[in-house]
Amino acid sequence: MADRSRWWGSVRARATVMATAVVAIALVAAGLAVLAVLRHNLVNSAGLQSESIARQVAAQLVAGTDFANLKLPDADSEPVQVVSADRRVLAADDELLGHGPMAEFSPAAESESEEPDDDDDYDDDDDNDEPERLAAAGSGAIAFHDMRLPVAHDDTGSHDFRVAALAVRTPRGEDITIYAGASLAIADNAVAGVGRVMLIGLPLMLALVAGVTWSVTRRALRPVEAIRGELAEIMGGDLSRRVPVPASHDEIARLATTTNTTLAALEESARTQRRFIADAAHELRSPIASLRTQLEIAQAHPQLLELDGLIADSVRLEHLAADLLLLARLDAGEQSRRDRVDLAVLVRDELAHRNTDPYPIRAEISDDGIAVLGSRIQLGRVLANLADNAQRHAETVVCVTLTRTGGQAVLTVSDDGAGVPVADRDRIFRRFVRLDDARSRDDGGAGLGLAIVRDVVERHGGEIHVDDGRDGGARFTVTLPAAD
Repeated sequence: MADRSRWWGSVRARATVMATAVVAIALVAAGLAVLAVLRHNLVNSAGLQSESIARQVAAQLVAGTDFANLKLPDADSEPVQVVSADRRVLAADDELLGHGPMAEFSPAAESESEEPDDDDDYDDDDDNDEPERLAAAGSGAIAFHDMRLPVAHDDTGSHDFRVAALAVRTPRGEDITIYAGASLAIADNAVAGVGRVMLIGLPLMLALVAGVTWSVTRRALRPVEAIRGELAEIMGGDLSRRVPVPASHDEIARLATTTNTTLAALEESARTQRRFIADAAHELRSPIASLRTQLEIAQAHPQLLELDGLIADSVRLEHLAADLLLLARLDAGEQSRRDRVDLAVLVRDELAHRNTDPYPIRAEISDDGIAVLGSRIQLGRVLANLADNAQRHAETVVCVTLTRTGGQAVLTVSDDGAGVPVADRDRIFRRFVRLDDARSRDDGGAGLGLAIVRDVVERHGGEIHVDDGRDGGARFTVTLPAAD
């Protein structure tokens, strides 16, 4: 059961089975249609033959030939009877002369719609030497029926015939009916023969279709199998490898290209994650080591305990842990809240409790009621991190401005410090990046503040960039979609 399930789970197997089934249905339907058309044409041909025989006999009667002297065909293959209006057999082959009428239907009672559609073809193809006499003889009504008649030489004793009934009036004024039959054995044998050929050819054709489909599908899916095998090895640990890209420029080639793009993104993500873990461990090591050292000293010499240092290291460790937790939540795709946040109130609240020593913070709010949709806590973190960064680098003053431009809320935080070199303006938003490597970690921070700012701003549908401020320092500009 498992092997069968695995086999049916193959695209190649399903494609082969479905293609073979579709072709089989199409061939069966086409074969039945061919057999139906073939039999219809052969039956019509037999009808033309029976009509021709009836008209030939009618031509003899019209010419004045006596019933006893009529030239009639062999009764086994082309039975003919001349029947009077009172249903007496006036002329027939010896085998049919002593029997009653071989058919009971009357041409006058039959609808002319039953006549074959090929009467004109008969007229065009008739080889009789007396066409005018035949035309006169065939002026009466004619009808056709398929009947089973006795045949002397047939082992079954009977056979199917196409019987034509032609109404004729003799020169003596007698109304008679000529019944002439044409054997349908040729039609039956032909249909049966063609059917046998189809039955023999159908399995061969289906086997050919299945083989071709299996081969073509296998060839088409070979690059997919190569991609799958390579991808299975890659996922074992080496994300630097790439799957082969076929030169066919088709859907499989595009799949391989997309897979390689995904692998490149995974490789970069893994590299970033490893770097993030290493940097986080490195950053956490300093405050933890400092706390441990101070606690060990306090344990040995209680009089040397410095509570201010312990508190400062604890606060730094708490902030670092909070930053790492926020980044982890952002990386996990956590959706920000969609509350209405008044940025003017947010700026005033943040600056009201912020320590402005040693540099004052000047706020310039052009209009109250500038609101955006998002998380007040995360947007407050954006403002706090930008203000902390500006205060660390300012020389005399920090300026925070809030304006509205069209449908955008624009928040800027600038200082009059040394500024940010153009080459580093993209790099400073990366995690654990600090431009002044000589500066102590205690003064410079962990290098996560601006990375958090960028991630939060982008999560809120905004943008952030840095350029030169009015006072020569750095100016960070945050643009967010304003709420209606």
